[in-house]
Amino acid sequence: MRILGLDPGIAIVGWGVIDSANFKYKPVAYDSIMTASGLEVEERLSQIYDALSNVIETYRPEVMAVEELFWNTNQKTGIVVAEARGVILLCAKRHGLPIFEYTPLQVKQSVVGYGRAEKRQVIAMVTALLKLPKPPKPDDTADALALAVCHANVGASPLSKYYKM
Repeated sequence: MRILGLDPGIAIVGWGVIDSANFKYKPVAYDSIMTASGLEVEERLSQIYDALSNVIETYRPEVMAVEELFWNTNQKTGIVVAEARGVILLCAKRHGLPIFEYTPLQVKQSVVGYGRAEKRQVIAMVTALLKLPKPPKPDDTADALALAVCHANVGASPLSKYYKM
């Protein structure tokens, strides 16, 4: 199964595509979509949509795993990230991708084995599981790969129907 993992954001959208079979993972491609802070929000959203469309058309994933929103104390930032996440979900829907959502706790539990793992632990496990030559940068890209691995682990389970959006 080819899985696209996405870590939503307005400044940085991390993405990672992996192939998974029998709980073995192979990285296909990973990077991030970056938008400049000086642009209008509408332009940044448009750039995210176009870049993500290109990723989907290039790598042809079968499903998308996306992180659920984590609300921090800054509501204004949260709203803009929610708008970016909406564009991401729309893009996946328009490309016919089934969408699965996971909380940060679920991702950490699946990848590290501990739901309260630190970011450095998640990055280390993603690097090891995917046999990457070095940790992916930025952290958003590592998070996107962790989401893809999480879905590879959960998607093979009958429980996966509970994570589908």
